[in-house]
Amino acid sequence: MLCHSCRRQLERGASYCGSCGAPLNGAPAPLELVLDGGQRVPVVHELIIGRAPGSTVLLSDPSVSRTHARITADAVLEDAGSSHGTWLDGVRVTGPLPLRDGAKIRLGDAELRVERRREAAEAGRTMFVPAGGTAFLPSVGGTQFGMRPRVRSGYALKRLDASEGRQRWVLKDTRNGTFLRLSDNDAWVFELLDGSRSLVELVAVCEQRFGATGSPRLVRLLTDLGERGFLAGVAGGAPVAEAPTSGWRKLVKPREKVFTGLGPKVEAIYRAGGWVLFTQAALIVIAALIVLGLGAFIYLIAGRYGTPFVVASKFGLGGLVFLGGRFAVVAVHELAHGLTMASFGRRVDRAGLKAIAIFPYAFVDTSEAWFEPRRRRIAVSAAGPVSDFSLGAVFALCALLLPEGTVRDIFFNLAFAAYVGGFFNLNPFIERDGYHMLVDGLNEPGLRRRAKEQLERRLRGERAEGDSPVLARYSLWGIGWSVLAAVFAIAMTFRYKDIFLLYAPEAVVYAVMGTLWVAFFLPVFFVLGKPLWQRVRGVGA
Repeated sequence: MLCHSCRRQLERGASYCGSCGAPLNGAPAPLELVLDGGQRVPVVHELIIGRAPGSTVLLSDPSVSRTHARITADAVLEDAGSSHGTWLDGVRVTGPLPLRDGAKIRLGDAELRVERRREAAEAGRTMFVPAGGTAFLPSVGGTQFGMRPRVRSGYALKRLDASEGRQRWVLKDTRNGTFLRLSDNDAWVFELLDGSRSLVELVAVCEQRFGATGSPRLVRLLTDLGERGFLAGVAGGAPVAEAPTSGWRKLVKPREKVFTGLGPKVEAIYRAGGWVLFTQAALIVIAALIVLGLGAFIYLIAGRYGTPFVVASKFGLGGLVFLGGRFAVVAVHELAHGLTMASFGRRVDRAGLKAIAIFPYAFVDTSEAWFEPRRRRIAVSAAGPVSDFSLGAVFALCALLLPEGTVRDIFFNLAFAAYVGGFFNLNPFIERDGYHMLVDGLNEPGLRRRAKEQLERRLRGERAEGDSPVLARYSLWGIGWSVLAAVFAIAMTFRYKDIFLLYAPEAVVYAVMGTLWVAFFLPVFFVLGKPLWQRVRGVGA
């Protein structure tokens, strides 16, 4: 369901739109903070006001503390231990105070107004955020936190007596003597920042412990630590040392070409009509299209109404059509991720091309989705495969309805390219969309790494008391999926072998077939081969 005002997706049962604050289902209009520049921030969730980059509402006035005040989702104002105090209608805030329409808030020398939302008010939620960052995934000095945040060496952490209040942990920088106060919960999160967990895993762990407040807590802590120089690899922190790598690791190391500033373009496409794809009627049509398309493609294969990599009786031309189709499908795939992000009021700041060895593919940075609820994260991940299968369905239906000839051959190969991409992206054994959907669905951070470690340990003949049945089932499912894909690829090549031989030399046909077989079996080989070899060597020794 979309908001009637800003066309963003809504939470189930919500009384207000989380993006623009529009009231829903007869709810009263929410209060809004009106900033000096006229920007309006709806009070429909907790707001943190201060100078720290991780604040929801960022104020630049030097009299405002880094974390000055907070406003609850129920519109209750609290001072957060500020230096110059928080005032509501001329009265200093010493405890929780409810806000009202027309109230005035003073934070140091900065003043904010509180107004009931008016229909003429700006629809979009506007916030002050630091350059190069967002209110949810901040940056420090233009430097990203990286995929595995790690606290640098050179600090001391001490817990004070309970009489010191909530922030009774003191973190000291032993290099320059600066301090940072932490709460019990912040200290618990701090101890997780050892570089062994990715940002995605940290979000999941914090959500498991703190619920909906876990992500904002993590962001605020990373912001404070980064600004004070406690994080390795962040401006002010120690650089992250890279371990020496072997030749083959250098070969498979990902290389990126990044393009920035794509957020406004994706947003423009969404507002120009992309939002229609997220209406209930459109989603039903897309689901029906995918089912019909799969049926049509299976019928085409069963009846041999098209040949992979062959167009107009030419093998090379068919290969070019397949590659061109893959590039087109990938472009739409990544755009689908971006539009889904926009439907949740998030933005895509980075996109680009990435190459591993000689294999290129495109990507968009959907890291802001990590701070959305699990259901929304799954939707962002699923958008790519849904676009693959939707395009495949359109191409397959066109190939089914067209008469025999070159045009049908083209559409068949375009459908083949789309379905290859769709099933590849759903493979739960590689870190693509299907894997991320499964991680969020099972709420198991680090699923692939942990399952791989457990499977290798069992294949070596080792058992551990804490082995997880969930990880075991994932391993078996992943292996089964990879074997099924390999068998399908082999069956397809044998089914079309005689036709391939009509258009290409026998050596070329068998070389292509063999390459496909090896490519599909490689994931299974790499996962099973090493631990089984270690077990055989151990028995032999």
